[in-house]
Amino acid sequence: MLARNLFTLCSFVCIVFAAGSVRNQRPNIVYILADDLGWDDISLHGSEQIPTPNIDALAADGILLNNYYVQPICTPSRAALLTGKHPVHLGLQHNTIPAPSAYGLGLNERILPEYLNTLGYDSHMVGKWHLGYFTPQHTPTYRGFKSHFGYLNGCEDYLDHTLAYDFSTLGMDGWGLDFWNDTKIHRTSFGQYSTEIFTTRAEELIRSNTGEPLFLYMSHQAVHSGNPGLNGSKLQAPWKYFNKFNYIQSDERRRLAGMISALDDSVGNITRTLHAKGMLNNTIIVFSTDNGGPADRFDDNCASNWPLRGGKRTMWEGGLRGNGFVWSPLLKHSNYVSEHFMSIMDWLPTLLDAAGYDLGKLPRDVEGMSQWKSLSENSPSPRDYLLHNIDPLTGEGGLRLGDMKVVFGGGNTKAHRGWYPPEMRWGNETVSAPSHLFETDLWDIFHDLGRPPVQKKISVQVECGPAPPDVTTNCKSWIEPCLFNISADPCEYHNLSEDQPDMLGKLLSIVKAINATVTPPYDNSDDPNGYPGRHGGVWKPWIVS
Repeated sequence: MLARNLFTLCSFVCIVFAAGSVRNQRPNIVYILADDLGWDDISLHGSEQIPTPNIDALAADGILLNNYYVQPICTPSRAALLTGKHPVHLGLQHNTIPAPSAYGLGLNERILPEYLNTLGYDSHMVGKWHLGYFTPQHTPTYRGFKSHFGYLNGCEDYLDHTLAYDFSTLGMDGWGLDFWNDTKIHRTSFGQYSTEIFTTRAEELIRSNTGEPLFLYMSHQAVHSGNPGLNGSKLQAPWKYFNKFNYIQSDERRRLAGMISALDDSVGNITRTLHAKGMLNNTIIVFSTDNGGPADRFDDNCASNWPLRGGKRTMWEGGLRGNGFVWSPLLKHSNYVSEHFMSIMDWLPTLLDAAGYDLGKLPRDVEGMSQWKSLSENSPSPRDYLLHNIDPLTGEGGLRLGDMKVVFGGGNTKAHRGWYPPEMRWGNETVSAPSHLFETDLWDIFHDLGRPPVQKKISVQVECGPAPPDVTTNCKSWIEPCLFNISADPCEYHNLSEDQPDMLGKLLSIVKAINATVTPPYDNSDDPNGYPGRHGGVWKPWIVS
């Protein structure tokens, strides 16, 4: 009897140990999403103006994504990321969700943390949501996240954490606090800079991890513009960051540099905390922007996507081609610049694949494609085409097939169709940052992990070639669709629509076929019942069953 009981006990222990081992084998996933970060606003793309040493180090030691695409604005990108579906099939293709609008990402949509939770993940969110909150059920903790520390709308002040929405018309009725700790309004972070308190929260979540695989969705406010400050600027950076960039003469560009530097410090601090906790060797870190940078003083910002064309809210490469990298010791191949054709909606199946989820169980209407094997083995991408967007209200859209891209429509694509260098540049002259601002200790951490030594300085620049004399007039997308070879002409200098009419027709026929399947965009008009003046000065769910 004793022997049988000992055998039973040993068997039980072995089963528990094996289950725990399987659980712990699943990789931790940290997804860091920057807001409105321009192509030329990080130093790994050749900018000597704004050093981002931590981002650069992880990208150099991991895989820098050089052919990676996001949506032109943030709500569509966030929806694509979390559902693996294109926004045209979610009704979210037209605009961001205004604060008092009574719609959001459909409750019938299953999102990334809900899938990961079935594998035993501990899922948490920090930062910006912007996928609707008019009912409690639309908010993060009802959608798979165990916790949410952050805000629900698209932007706000970095220090008082209020959103001033159409204040000139609504007055105090449209100004309210938007800062949440799970489902409770959070009032005790007044005066604390968002980027820093979000990082502190992320570090707390990492340190408190008890062994379950962690999914951390770190959705930064940085570097989106906020409310107008005392100086009239919507760009907010603490003095310690602003003061680092005294070689930048434009005050607005200098503030943005400070905001980007704080973001870069956050990336480094999260990485260091994972290492101190002993989790880094089994972690996947993804970094992405949600859209191209708002150049040309769009949104009162001064981002630069140089030398790419256009910016946020446009169908040009500057609005769509995203900063991004993936870093992990679990990748079979790393330390390379990836030309894999990839979309932000590919992250859902890619990360689920890396976590061991049976992709055959995904809904058939998931449009993202797993890139895990392609990236890890540096084998060809499964993606050959990508719809950028079809907006039925503005007429704007674009599609990429192989090397070729069609751009059509007016709107912001017409209004911001230029090339916008950083505000510090005059002609070919650029003032560079001091060399010590490019230094980071992450290389010591990589050495501790036994990572192979790699080139520490990375600079991947887009080469455009000379612009033709008619560069500003050869494409009028609001009159006729334009065609570009993006591989040969990443700066969209040469409209090939007259030279290759058959190719143009082929791309437009694909657009037409997709257009027959789209979901009409939601009505984004205001619901006055959502104004914070009716809820004690708080932006909160206002339709409660």
